Amino acid sequence: MNNEQPKLLSERIHKGVNKAIAEALERHRKLGESIAIWQDGKVVIVPPEKIPLILDKEWDG
Repeated sequence: MNNEQPKLLSERIHKGVNKAIAEALERHRKLGESIAIWQDGKVVIVPPEKIPLILDKEWDG
């Protein structure tokens, strides 16, 4: 098996997951829904106005 193939597949998976995360965050922001994140060992609720705008190029890995 070519060692290049799994690397390329894992990169595609990584980019796809990151794109889905960015889209979910944007959807929550637009719909005015809070999100829950893990921060400093605790669950923190982030209101929609505090959800950062994620640019696609930031998520390319």
